[in-house]
Amino acid sequence: MTISPSLRRRLGLAALSLALIAALAFVLLRAGPLAPTRVTVSRVAQGSFSPALFGIGTVEARRSWMLGPTAAGRVLTVKVDVGDSVKAGQLLAEMDPVDLAQRLASIDASLARAVSSQAGAAAQQRDAAARRDLAAVNFKRNQDLANQNFISAGALEARLQEKASADAALEAAQANLAGAAQDLTRLQADRAALQQQRINLRLMAPADGVVSSRDAEAGSTVVAGQPVLRLIDPASLWVKLRIDQGRSAGLQSGLPAQIMLRSQPQKTLSGSVARVELLSDSVTEERVAQIAFNAAPAGISVGEMAEVTLQLPATHSTLLVNGASIQRQGNTNGVWRLESGKPVFVPLQLGERSLEGQVQVLEGLKTGDTVVVYSQKALSSGSRIEIVDALAKTAGPTP
Repeated sequence: MTISPSLRRRLGLAALSLALIAALAFVLLRAGPLAPTRVTVSRVAQGSFSPALFGIGTVEARRSWMLGPTAAGRVLTVKVDVGDSVKAGQLLAEMDPVDLAQRLASIDASLARAVSSQAGAAAQQRDAAARRDLAAVNFKRNQDLANQNFISAGALEARLQEKASADAALEAAQANLAGAAQDLTRLQADRAALQQQRINLRLMAPADGVVSSRDAEAGSTVVAGQPVLRLIDPASLWVKLRIDQGRSAGLQSGLPAQIMLRSQPQKTLSGSVARVELLSDSVTEERVAQIAFNAAPAGISVGEMAEVTLQLPATHSTLLVNGASIQRQGNTNGVWRLESGKPVFVPLQLGERSLEGQVQVLEGLKTGDTVVVYSQKALSSGSRIEIVDALAKTAGPTP
């Protein structure tokens, strides 16, 4: 049977169309939107690891002092500069005393007068006491004479009045003496207060340290409490560390620490957690801990950034998964587990994490389960998948 050229042409076009349709279907099913999602997987296995916490901190001084006047005034002189080492009790700066010397001289003159007044009051008191004793003797003598009717009753009453006057004069003299003593005490207290003000104008080093800041110069006017100088104790340097609250489980005092300063990235320093602060930062959602150096290196600067790794106690043998496989659905953490070749989301109860990416699984999986680590795109229950060793470089993995 002879096939006409037109029929042969139609049959060729039909075959070509079928081939194109087959090729298009193949492309859609293997590389298009209907293609299976390429994933990498791993098996859940038993193991143990040493979890760790990581955070960024700044070098600070545990002990620091701000030195300034207790009253407003003008800086007279500053005797040290930034970086100078000082000793406890050393004079660092002095405020202008203004009229303090004249006020002390006035108080001294008042004190001298008060001493003289007290001596005069004491003499008057002795004189009044002698007059009172004489009046008492005279009254006793006249009372004996009156009992024998040698003098009249009027004469005895005159002696009695004389004795009462002497008693009153003695009491007045004693009161004057007490008042003079109180005036002297008041003036002495006033002088002590002025002397203390004079001492407060001299800014002394409270302890051995280093000048970290010079905030005022001679001639500057400062208010009460405004610092003129700042000191730090270089032996008390530590790192103020901040750690994400969500990853701070296990943070406690005494944990060993490895510290790497930004100025010395090639060197790892040892230390430990000296204190965990009670208050966290609610804005950045971080916990704060203070990390002490076992031996502070030379050349360290306050305010320098540092990277700190805290070692937690090693875990017992437990289930471990790759941290990249952890997904979050709503408020639940879990993984995509393969069941009969299909992904199913399984909620998990997680434990410690290692800096190498391992996560402890407390509940939700068993040994030998296969979970998705990376996927070419977001998964859903029952998605068609294709397991590969690694995703193509052009396909960004979905963690």
